[in-house]
Amino acid sequence: MNFPDVHKLYTVIDGTWPASAKQALGPWIIRLDSSGSSRVSAATAEQDVTDAEIPLAEAAMREAGQRPLFMIREGEAALDQDLAARGYVIKDPVNLYAAPVGQIATRRPPPVTSFEVWPPLAAQVEIWAKGGVGSGRLAVMERARDPKTTLLGRQNDQPAGTVFVGIAADCAMIHALEISSAHRRKGLARHLTRAAAFWAQDNGADYLTLVTTQANIGANALYSSLGMTLVGHYHYRILPE
Repeated sequence: MNFPDVHKLYTVIDGTWPASAKQALGPWIIRLDSSGSSRVSAATAEQDVTDAEIPLAEAAMREAGQRPLFMIREGEAALDQDLAARGYVIKDPVNLYAAPVGQIATRRPPPVTSFEVWPPLAAQVEIWAKGGVGSGRLAVMERARDPKTTLLGRQNDQPAGTVFVGIAADCAMIHALEISSAHRRKGLARHLTRAAAFWAQDNGADYLTLVTTQANIGANALYSSLGMTLVGHYHYRILPE
């Protein structure tokens, strides 16, 4: 059991949050999706890329009706510089975290706080919608392979939060963790993270992993306080509108 490195987590993202279609084009993988989620709409370089090959990816994304978007992973400084020179700006720098599931699955949430649900309930869909997670991202969850689940969080006998969890290889990954505004800063995100670890453990995963934007100070503080390891980073490059 080897602790996942950043490159493994890139593949876990693909496995648990899949694009509707992927196209190999020269050195590129072009992800095609109408969900509005950057993770399933960005091109990635699978080989060394020259500046002259960037228009190839741009044309493919535009032909599919998508705004050109590139995911820049660790070790891709040259591509990052080439895109910057073309006017692309940084979008959503993120942190990737991982921990052995047993490190997080230490104490179950209080009774009636978290429930495993598939497919998601209308109350979860409403919570996600208020947080900007719409039908396109729900479609991503639907086409993700099993094992997968959602967790419904409750506080004060009310639906208060929701999260999607999927497994690829030996890693479970959390996506779309959303807490209703009236229920934030009351510990529910921590409860749902622990519940996700217990579900992951029960379904054969060795690690709990996730991605969160660097700008989300609260989320980064939560995952650090749980003892999760900051494994690496990535960001996107996009042309200004």
